[in-house]
Amino acid sequence: MTFPVQASVASAKRALVIGTGLIGGSLGKALRRRGWYVSGFDADEARAHVALTAGALDAVGDDPSATITFIATPVSEVVPLARKLLAESDRPDTVVTDVSGVKGPIARELVHPRFVGGHPMAGSEQIGLDGADPDLFVGATWVLTPTATTDSHALARVHSVVTELGADVVALTPDDHDRLVAMVSHVPHLVAATLMNEASAAARADTALLRLAAGGFRDMTRVAAGQPSIWPDVCVDNADAIVAALDQLLVDLRRVRDRVAGADRAGILEMLHQASVARRALPGAPTRPDHLAELRVPVPDRLGVLAELTTLATGLGVNIVDIEVAHSAEGQRGVLVMLVDADRARALREAIAERGYACTVGDLS
Repeated sequence: MTFPVQASVASAKRALVIGTGLIGGSLGKALRRRGWYVSGFDADEARAHVALTAGALDAVGDDPSATITFIATPVSEVVPLARKLLAESDRPDTVVTDVSGVKGPIARELVHPRFVGGHPMAGSEQIGLDGADPDLFVGATWVLTPTATTDSHALARVHSVVTELGADVVALTPDDHDRLVAMVSHVPHLVAATLMNEASAAARADTALLRLAAGGFRDMTRVAAGQPSIWPDVCVDNADAIVAALDQLLVDLRRVRDRVAGADRAGILEMLHQASVARRALPGAPTRPDHLAELRVPVPDRLGVLAELTTLATGLGVNIVDIEVAHSAEGQRGVLVMLVDADRARALREAIAERGYACTVGDLS
C-alpha cells in the first residue's frame, strides 16, 4: 500500500520515482542532490523504506503534485502504470517518462502527449539499491524517444531534468532505439552471459580455468553480473531486433571460425586490425562545448514538432545542450530555442530549413 505525500512540503521541484532498484534509487539520489523533493514507492514496500533510509527518497508514497514521474520498473509494468498516472484528474500537468531498455512496444501501446519514452544507457554490475549512485548518469547517454503525439513542453521538461542530472540526451524514434540498442546492449549482454556460462561449465572439469580469467575475460563478461530479472522482458519485447543482430553475429563468427580452421593468417589479421581501429575510434563521453550557439525556430503549436527536430539533430550528430519552447503572442505558434555546439549550428540550421522551418542562429560565445 502507498500513501499520498503531503503537498504542503515546499519545493518547486517535485519528482515521483516508481521502482527503487538500481536505476530508481540512483535517480532519487541524483535528484535530491540537485534540490528536488523526491517521493517514491515500489512493489516491494520494504524496499521503498530501505530507499528512504538510504537517502534515495524524501518520502515513501505517491505525490500527485510531482511535475515529473520516472517509472523504473520492468518493461511489462510500464504501460499500465503510466496509463493510470496520466488518466488521473488530480495530475493534469504531470509528465511521465520511463527508463526501459525497449521502447517500440511501449510507444505503440501508450499514446499520450505527456508520456516521453526514455532509456538511460547507464548501469552497474552491482544489483539493486545497494548499487544506487547519484553520479550514475553523469556523462551517460540518455535516449529520449518522442513520437508524433508527444507534447513539445513535455519533451522539453524531461530533456531539462535529464541534462540536469549530467546526462547527454540523444533523441531517436522508438524503433530506431530498439534496433540500435539490440546491437550495442542487448546482444552484448546475451553474449557475455553465454560466455560466462560456457566457462563456468568447463570449470567443473578444469578447476584451474576460472583462475586463468584475466582482464580481457573479466571485461567481456562484466555485464553478466547485472540484474537477471529485467532481461526476459527485454528479450521478448525486442525479439525481432535481437534475433536479427544474433543472426548476423553467427554469420560473422562462422567466418572467424573458418579463418582459424583454415590457418588464414591474413584473414585473421585483417579482422583483428579492423576491430582494433574501430574500437579506438569509439567516441568518448561528450563534453559541454566551449562555444554555444542559440537556434530559434518558430514552430506551430502542434504535437510532434519537437520530436521531429530533435531526432533530426541526432541524425546529424548535433548534441542539444538545452532546449526550451516559448509561447508566442501570435496564437497557435511557439518558438523552439535550442543550445548547441556553435561548430555544428550551421549544419543543423540548414537541415531545419530544408524541412520548411525558418531558423535564426545567435553565437553565445
